[in-house]
Amino acid sequence: MNTALFTHLDCLEHDTGFGHPECADRLRVVLSALEEESFMFLDRRDAPRATREQLERVHPPAHVSALLEAIPAEGHTSLDSDTVLSPGTGEAALRAAGAVVAAVDAVCGGEVRNAFCAVRPPGHHAEPDQAMGFCLFNNVAVGAAHARAAHRIKRVAIVDFDVHHGNGTQTFCEHDSALFYASTHQWPLYPGTGSVREQGDYGNVLNVCLPPMSGSPEFRHGIQSQLIPALDAFRPDLLMISAGFDAHMRDPVGGLDLTDDDFAWVTSRLLEVADRHAKGRVVSVLEGGYDLRALASSTAAHVKTLMVGG
Repeated sequence: MNTALFTHLDCLEHDTGFGHPECADRLRVVLSALEEESFMFLDRRDAPRATREQLERVHPPAHVSALLEAIPAEGHTSLDSDTVLSPGTGEAALRAAGAVVAAVDAVCGGEVRNAFCAVRPPGHHAEPDQAMGFCLFNNVAVGAAHARAAHRIKRVAIVDFDVHHGNGTQTFCEHDSALFYASTHQWPLYPGTGSVREQGDYGNVLNVCLPPMSGSPEFRHGIQSQLIPALDAFRPDLLMISAGFDAHMRDPVGGLDLTDDDFAWVTSRLLEVADRHAKGRVVSVLEGGYDLRALASSTAAHVKTLMVGG
């Protein structure tokens, strides 16, 4: 079975305005990198729109309505200093969440071994009732909820290696014993959540906090000594990844000094966990990454590893 790529050109129509780091060029360089010959066997699929039912498993109906109704007919609207809406934002956000739902369907239905969702806007900062930090709907959480509702997946683990803590995803997981959230992130850094003391109601949250300039050794040690044993203890039926590449050494927003090889390495370790417990089922979702060159090369390393296996 192949690796599937889920994306949609509507995700390019989310216009965040001049100088905003979460820009359409991010997705353009990712898709360009994945057009190289080494990716010729990717199973490429258009992302559908997420339905209201799918979104409302994570976000209250009133919040979904308010967010979609806030989309401007022209120009830009700001929800906060970071989170901008444009006329194309609604369609992009629905396709971003819908991509993850469709990827879950393909992986849990046995059509493909694993999947990568190249989408924007990102999602891991989106709280159930608040859009923030460039994020509107929590794409990975919508996918996890769909896996449980539509495929009878009992235990879902979400691993987030974005340089920022995924506060919204942690909120989604922390009160449910059948969900597990693990994050490696720079500490301290936006959004200020993700302390090691935040462990979830059932010990189902793991935050691996890394100081600035940590680099490969501390990142890999945290993965190997803390995250992998916690995943093995949880024994997920599906493993999902919030794949943020802003921990790269060239990225302007963080300072963890990781390399393409680190992202390939952690992907391989996570595939091994999925092979042990989840029948190899992995769905990965693009989150951050704001240096275009680093984003393209890191994503390529990640997807290539998904295709090859652990």
